[in-house]
Amino acid sequence: MRDIVFTRNSGWIPSVISEDGELKLMLGAGADANHEPRTFTFPISEAHLGVIQEDLARHLLLWSAVLPLCDAAGTRGRLDEDSAVALLDPILLAAPADVDAIFRRNPWDRSRLIAHGADIGLLERGQVYAAMRTATETPNEKRAQEHHAARRRAERGTVLGPLDAAILRYTGQYLHGATVPRRIPDAVDPPLLPEVMRVIATAERACAGMRIGRDPRRGNRATDKRDWARMETAVGAAVRRAHPELVDDAVRTVSFLMCSEAAARARSTPMDDEEAAGHGADFDRSARKTALSFTDDKGVEKTWLQDGPRTAAAEFWEFVGDRSAADNEVFTIEDEKRGEGIQLHFYADSIARIMTLREGDDRSDPEYRVEYSLVDGIAGYRNLVSAFVRGGYAALEQLGPWMSDVDEFERARRRRRDAR
Repeated sequence: MRDIVFTRNSGWIPSVISEDGELKLMLGAGADANHEPRTFTFPISEAHLGVIQEDLARHLLLWSAVLPLCDAAGTRGRLDEDSAVALLDPILLAAPADVDAIFRRNPWDRSRLIAHGADIGLLERGQVYAAMRTATETPNEKRAQEHHAARRRAERGTVLGPLDAAILRYTGQYLHGATVPRRIPDAVDPPLLPEVMRVIATAERACAGMRIGRDPRRGNRATDKRDWARMETAVGAAVRRAHPELVDDAVRTVSFLMCSEAAARARSTPMDDEEAAGHGADFDRSARKTALSFTDDKGVEKTWLQDGPRTAAAEFWEFVGDRSAADNEVFTIEDEKRGEGIQLHFYADSIARIMTLREGDDRSDPEYRVEYSLVDGIAGYRNLVSAFVRGGYAALEQLGPWMSDVDEFERARRRRRDAR
């Protein structure tokens, strides 16, 4: 039978229970193989209970020292009770100097103490007992997270100035650099906000007119890595020139913000509008082609007709975005009426243009002219597709060079691969 003998208002601070007449400290820590919280217990005495009830600081210190033992137990191992019990007297009953000594010898969970108000400066100097004079029963998890983030940066040799920190807070990346950035002006101290906004304005000017297109080869929501890299480089260079005092973390978060916002705009832009943006005012919505068929490497086919509501290029790229996969990287556009088409090889960064020279009959196979060309990224594919749907096989002539010899083409592929 288990009864609660003593517990604090904060649910995670260890409680004291009575189990079959024996006093035990009970705490939750870690998780099992099913991601459910694990609970550990180990025996304590009446003297230990008295200190736990009366002395919040020592209670928290004991918790901090036991947590590494719980971590060592993993998802299914047993708590090392002997080691846990061995911590009781030195932490709960010993003099302050002896408490500090055991924390110098043993691992402990710093974040728990910081979350509960420990003086960080004293902790860093090894005065653990004195640091707990400011301990609070209610935790401040954000305080612990911010300290952990600062320690990670310090390990990389990065020290933030006030403006650096303000920029990271503005983008929501002060705690976690992998978080998608956003604009949070309320997170910045008001006196620093105008300086932050000057940095943001520099970044916005640097990428004015730039865009990040979508890359349907990797799905309908994927964006062009090259466009992202170009914008990132442009913003980073401009911010470093205008604000040389900023550390790399601050510059990167501003670049990340600009690129993320541009990518979000691209994902919300209909494919037709994106095609038009890529070709400016000269984009011809009424392509010469009247009907085209799209196919993938799995035999799936889709037909586009000129009297439909969307451009051929937009429908083709949507087809690619829906169907493209690691084992489906060859897509074809064919104009059966004119006997011409193109085949895109995403796995090889190449394309083939195909012209039917002679139709087949009962006595002979059809004869084709096939020419190959290397393609430079998704922008290159977009240009080729748009040219074909507007003007067919002949419109691709200026977008080569085109090679009819397969061996020559393979040599060109190898040269480009080796040059990268």
